[in-house]
Amino acid sequence: MDVRVALIGYKFMGKAHSHAYHDLPMFFPGLSRPVKQILCGRTPTDLELARDQFGWLETETDWQRAVTRPYIDAVDISVPSDAHKEIALTALRAGKHVFCEKPLALTLADAREMLDLARLAGVVHMVGFNYRFAPAVRLAKSLIESDRLGTIYHIRAVFLQDWIVNPEFPLVWRLDRSVAGSGSLGDLGAHIIDLARYLVGEFTEVSGLSETFVKERPAPASMTGLSASVSQGGPMQPVTVDDATLFLARFSGGAIGSFEATRFALGHRCTNAFEINGSLGSVRFDFERMNELDVYLESDAPDVRGFRRVLATDAAHAYSEVWWPAGHTIGYEHTVVHEMAEWMEAISNKRGAVPSFADGVQCQAVMEAVERACLSRTWESVPFLI
Repeated sequence: MDVRVALIGYKFMGKAHSHAYHDLPMFFPGLSRPVKQILCGRTPTDLELARDQFGWLETETDWQRAVTRPYIDAVDISVPSDAHKEIALTALRAGKHVFCEKPLALTLADAREMLDLARLAGVVHMVGFNYRFAPAVRLAKSLIESDRLGTIYHIRAVFLQDWIVNPEFPLVWRLDRSVAGSGSLGDLGAHIIDLARYLVGEFTEVSGLSETFVKERPAPASMTGLSASVSQGGPMQPVTVDDATLFLARFSGGAIGSFEATRFALGHRCTNAFEINGSLGSVRFDFERMNELDVYLESDAPDVRGFRRVLATDAAHAYSEVWWPAGHTIGYEHTVVHEMAEWMEAISNKRGAVPSFADGVQCQAVMEAVERACLSRTWESVPFLI
């Protein structure tokens, strides 16, 4: 079964998704085959270059025409957050399966509207939390679900980057609340919130603080992915999002957690890391060493008890059997391949994809509770909405 895809956006995530669609038929031959039908963007010359580089069949500069073409089966939304809702709702009304990058929307109300229509449309809907799809994270999930870590007491999670520390770095769209919705919280914090929900369970209440260290930045001349150039002599513009957010949390199962998301941690390029402690053992993970999971089991003999490094590349580990011989590691792009494999398999088998828009909604509920807590300086409850 071929699935004809319209991809909206061709920068950082659009390139990652295009690569995933290319690899899927080679490494996951039993799935529906994604056909890279339409690549959509606003700048015709750049769009044609991307079409040729990424291997798409057609281009379109009007996203409404792209997502409503009758021969399109699925729409992939890989553009800034302010456009997610309108594109998704249009695609859902046209009966298309929809993949949307995180955060699902600018607000919880918008995210719930997207989920409600997706359920009504009866299509496969999925949100882009790709870090769930690292084999080492899947191993952590397996150890927790099989009770090998016992009762979970703690999760401490961080997502640390440093790409905007320089105050002369321009005001890219991720620093504009009207486009991004929030700053480090929505860009980075959304991922560790989702991993915590995936591994530990639902949040019940949060308490936090946030800070914007650089209050204004020069206007950008151009933006591509996480890079940009400065508009020489242009005006300074206000930064309207958080540079860093930290918060504490309680979970429905009794665990407690601490979370930090910042883009001001020099030396950290992509430190998406967590440690989970239970009554029988612990695990810790750092995406900068994404193929490894450190595992501690209290049941080990006392003379060898301690954290061990597990290289999650054997066939016993999720997804590893489709790639290379044991010990031959994989990278960031493979998490996106695995993510798209989940979407294609769900479409093939007419089942719900995981994580779905429902996960996007609940993540949004946590983020808005954190923002309320940062303002009120009190504990705020997290509603369970899905």
